[in-house]
Amino acid sequence: MAGSMLEYTKTVLQKVSFDARLFGRELKKAMQHLLPNEIEELKQWLLQFTTDKPELQPALIYLPA
Repeated sequence: MAGSMLEYTKTVLQKVSFDARLFGRELKKAMQHLLPNEIEELKQWLLQFTTDKPELQPALIYLPA
């Protein structure tokens, strides 16, 4: 079951990526539920995922520095 919340979060973010506001909201919620190591893994995944989606990049402000 390890990582299942992370995988669920990735799935949700992929499904809502058509709407930048919704994407941001879901990312903000995810930050409250993931463990620190999962957040770090999600951060790496998001940087890759949003490379060709500039409209989603403003949502990355919800990631910890």
